[in-house]
Amino acid sequence: MTDRNTATIKRIALFGIPLSLFVMGLKLLAWWLTGSVALLSDALESTVNVVAAVAAFAAVTYAAKPADRSHPFGHHKAEYLSAVLEGVLIAVAAILILFEAVPALFAPRVLEAPVPGLAVNFLAGLINAAWAMVLIRAGRRYRSPALAADGQHVLSDVVTSVGVLAGLILAIVTGLAILDPLLAVVVALHILYQGWRVIAHSVDGLMDRAVEPEEAAAIKAAIAAHGDGSLGVHDLKTRRAGQATFVDFHLVVPAAMSVGAAHDICDRLEEAIRKAQPGARIAIHVEPETEKAHGERVRVTPAATR
Repeated sequence: MTDRNTATIKRIALFGIPLSLFVMGLKLLAWWLTGSVALLSDALESTVNVVAAVAAFAAVTYAAKPADRSHPFGHHKAEYLSAVLEGVLIAVAAILILFEAVPALFAPRVLEAPVPGLAVNFLAGLINAAWAMVLIRAGRRYRSPALAADGQHVLSDVVTSVGVLAGLILAIVTGLAILDPLLAVVVALHILYQGWRVIAHSVDGLMDRAVEPEEAAAIKAAIAAHGDGSLGVHDLKTRRAGQATFVDFHLVVPAAMSVGAAHDICDRLEEAIRKAQPGARIAIHVEPETEKAHGERVRVTPAATR
């Protein structure tokens, strides 16, 4: 990960703080205009967006710190911690919504000034939709779990807003006031599901999940195509930690090969793997040919046959 990419991630995360505050203000205004419990539930979720935006910025800033003596592999997993926190906050928002919505089911009220309120909430939804796309694309491009989780959360907020708007329009047309708190309950359940997804994905990252199958295939192809002089590779392992990818394996060489020749092969493999997986942190254990190789063996393709 280059310094330029890191600066871009931090800039995007920082911009999310004032934007989330602005959207929250719009949704609170929509609730104030209408008195809708469903719109209040939408606004409560936006308060979580604000906290999540602050947490995401803090996480990407800390994760960008270089490795030190206490953290020799870097601070990349801080982004997963931020994503877990965001998942918990999403669940808290859902519980707060249920506290507001369930009592209202037994005493539904007619909406006040519905058209201006819905228009304001629609504007907030449009802003959130555009911002969610920016966050998700940036999270994928720069492999930032914090930005990706924030984007998924904002996108769930958009889905919530669309459902609330559609339901409230139906409530106005039909005159069924109970649809308002009923929608709030549905929103809360949807938010709980989204929170569970964010937490599950982040915990998976904290548990050193391997890279995706297509990435692993690219790494194996790079080894097979650039391991000339070696006898193959075994015990290939990968793991993802935030923006960083770690690759380690055992390189088998002829017993009579010199250290210098084996080192040249390692340099060539590292360069090839970093082309397939930019920014990869690679550890190679060189060993002479024996019968002790374990795990899946990656054969090399001799240059003459390529």
